[in-house]
Amino acid sequence: MSQPPETRKCAACDKPHVPEFKPFCSKRCADLDLARWLKGDYAIPAVEEPEGLPDEGDGEPS
Repeated sequence: MSQPPETRKCAACDKPHVPEFKPFCSKRCADLDLARWLKGDYAIPAVEEPEGLPDEGDGEPS
């Protein structure tokens, strides 16, 4: 007995995905997601250290 195919949803709108545009349901959703990446809507948060402070543990005396 075969199992029913796994139903995955579009990463953008939750409609069933289409294998041609995987993991999206259409070219439109894929393009919208790409536009979000290009605008910087998706970003990994990072904490940057202030410039001008000496690095700790660099091996050189202060």
